Amino acid sequence: MIQIKTFYFNDLRECTYILWDQTADCVVIDPGCHSSSEKERLVRFIEENNLKPVKLLNTHGHFDHIMGNAFVAGKWGLKTYIHPQDKPHLERAVKYSEMFGYTIEQPPLDIVEIAEGDVLEFGNSSLTVMETPGHTRGGVSFYNKEEGFVVTGDALFAGSIGRTDLPGGDYDQLMDSLLNKLVKLGDNYKVYPGHGPVTTIGQELASNPFLRYE
Repeated sequence: MIQIKTFYFNDLRECTYILWDQTADCVVIDPGCHSSSEKERLVRFIEENNLKPVKLLNTHGHFDHIMGNAFVAGKWGLKTYIHPQDKPHLERAVKYSEMFGYTIEQPPLDIVEIAEGDVLEFGNSSLTVMETPGHTRGGVSFYNKEEGFVVTGDALFAGSIGRTDLPGGDYDQLMDSLLNKLVKLGDNYKVYPGHGPVTTIGQELASNPFLRYE
């Protein structure tokens, strides 16, 4: 069984996730840890639970989701798994972060390219890649069919959806990702978003104004 730990990091309260199973192998999704104390919290949790990070996964490349990429990659010797269309976000991350008042270390650019249908294994478990562009061109979600959950990054939130007014954003594309892909996973799927609380597909179909079909 996969266990999931949520951290809320940086001033934008970005969700960083650690997923692991009984083997203690784990993946780190969207490490947004920025301050020293945030990095210490991440390391302490991993060490206290005797976990072994084996992959660094990014749902997309916006700066609040990759602030800790360099730290995590360097600490545990990991490559970055990200869709190639979002690699440019990593390339300009330092400069872009400065525009918002943040100083970050350059995220590693030696990436592992991921695409629709890729299966990313850790321990006895795996996550499948679903391309869900619209918030960014290379936005992806990671889901596990057996345990019925999906990590959506900034595609879908509890009660809202990702913004599309940033470079590379496309509202129509995001709605296609949501209505023709994500919600088709099933009502009972748990949704772990890039910001905010956990929800379900069914709950969002019932109450999220962006997912109304009428």
